[in-house]
Amino acid sequence: MIIVMHPGASKKQLKEVIDRIEELGYTPHVIHGETRNVIGAIGDERGKARLQYLEALPGVERVVPILRPYKLASIEVKDERAGERSIIHVAEGVDVGGPRITVIAGPCSVESRESLLHIAAEVRDAGALMLRGGAYKPRTSPYAFQGLEAEGLRYLAEAREQTGLPVVTEVVNPEDVDLVYEFVDVLQVGARNVQNFALLKRLGSLDKPILLKRGMMTTIDEFLMSAEYILSAGNDRVILCERGIRTFETATRNTLDISAVPVLKERTHLPFIVDPSHASGHWQYVHPLSLAAVAAGADGIMVEVHPEPEIAMCDGPQSLKPGKFRELMQALEKIADAVGRKI
Repeated sequence: MIIVMHPGASKKQLKEVIDRIEELGYTPHVIHGETRNVIGAIGDERGKARLQYLEALPGVERVVPILRPYKLASIEVKDERAGERSIIHVAEGVDVGGPRITVIAGPCSVESRESLLHIAAEVRDAGALMLRGGAYKPRTSPYAFQGLEAEGLRYLAEAREQTGLPVVTEVVNPEDVDLVYEFVDVLQVGARNVQNFALLKRLGSLDKPILLKRGMMTTIDEFLMSAEYILSAGNDRVILCERGIRTFETATRNTLDISAVPVLKERTHLPFIVDPSHASGHWQYVHPLSLAAVAAGADGIMVEVHPEPEIAMCDGPQSLKPGKFRELMQALEKIADAVGRKI
């Protein structure tokens, strides 16, 4: 159930509702909106009828049952009538979910200090708002490059200092969360860990944004339930990422589920981006898939960029060269303008 407060409800009235929810044996989660606050009451569904009586409390506008299994991720916790959706603040001038399309770019993996600083400057100059780069790389083969780990995190932090770009990198092991938290602005959960519930709960205790990637065989409902793990643990700064799903098609690495964009927009208030690099696996498809994602309503894209993809230590075939990335940014500007947004 969610309890929607009146726009002018006082802090005292909000606290009274929270106290009453706790007295009834539920866990309250406050979602702060632009025009009003909403409280999610999480607990045993069998007793939810008792929550309906909260409508009589001062400051309460209405009590709304949420039928979907994901409660805090549901669109119902925002005021749809006012067009409210969550906007995740990352750093000064960088938000995900607002009118501006957020472009995240960088190498698949951090390979060296020099190469990372070079790529960071290139993507910044082309217009990217955030820098991506893997310090820990979960790979299918145990013999493949696994990342520079702590050393890579230090290089990412240095790249942020030099370029001003906030950085996002993947965390794989719950034991590494504290270390990764120290160096980056956004912690990413990769496709292989989308249902690593121990990791999701740990990330839910943080106060930094979490970029959650959809698994290769994860349904949209399962994807949103994974987001719910983070939200229910206390962290409401979740960004979703569609990165392609596994189908029978072999022409591309995965199949970009472009239909997930409007479906997510209908079902959740959380912002979402698209990763066309992992979806396609081939650099020549990244450009058109990026345009399609923005046209469909995505809040951003995450693209892999490398100056020499042919010698990249990870995912070179799907990486754009800096020149191609600049061309993509110019094309994205036109698409964003056509759908009433900006780059």
